[in-house]
Amino acid sequence: MTGRIAEICACLTPAHVFADVGCDHGYMTRYMLKNNLCERAYISDISAGSLEKARTLLNAEVEAGRCIPVVADGLDGIKEPCDLVLIAGLGGEETVKILSRVPLPKRFVLQPMKNTDKLRAFLIERGAKILCDYTFEDGKFYDLIVGEGEGGDRYSDFEIKYGRDNLRSPSAAFCRFLAAEQGKLRARLARREVRGESRDEMRAKLYELEVITDAIEATL
Repeated sequence: MTGRIAEICACLTPAHVFADVGCDHGYMTRYMLKNNLCERAYISDISAGSLEKARTLLNAEVEAGRCIPVVADGLDGIKEPCDLVLIAGLGGEETVKILSRVPLPKRFVLQPMKNTDKLRAFLIERGAKILCDYTFEDGKFYDLIVGEGEGGDRYSDFEIKYGRDNLRSPSAAFCRFLAAEQGKLRARLARREVRGESRDEMRAKLYELEVITDAIEATL
């Protein structure tokens, strides 16, 4: 089990019906079933070929009726409510599209690969309650959001951009992320490199990251 998968699994809680959207190899569904954390699990992928990898891993559970493979876009092919939904490894915008088509699940675990700010904004607008929202590291940096579909929440603009727990209780991984992003921006500015952003935009982003770093260091 990789560090990334272990981090996500640590956020998975007992459920009646679990859904793993974009399930890839199915390792996290295996974790749920092996540890009897759910009565029934759905593995979903838009690609039949990709889904077959998870189906092979979970063949015994599929044969026993505890795991149901579904070739579908997101949750579209799942015909019953799922009280725990995992969406890991997709982009933030794609995750928003999936969740926009259904009521928010009772509980969700989301690990977007990019555009996490757009996902946070969507969840807050839909009335979700965010339980944790932080950055972790496993070779590269990942964002992880755990929450509930009801309860409501409030985020500042900075919390939308960077994650509430990262700003309120910054981890070593988030501090390394800040340092890495600042290093990339300084290198691009030194090379006079512009890719989709003006130099003024890059300088503004660098300044913002420096302000956050200074604020964190002042509390240490």
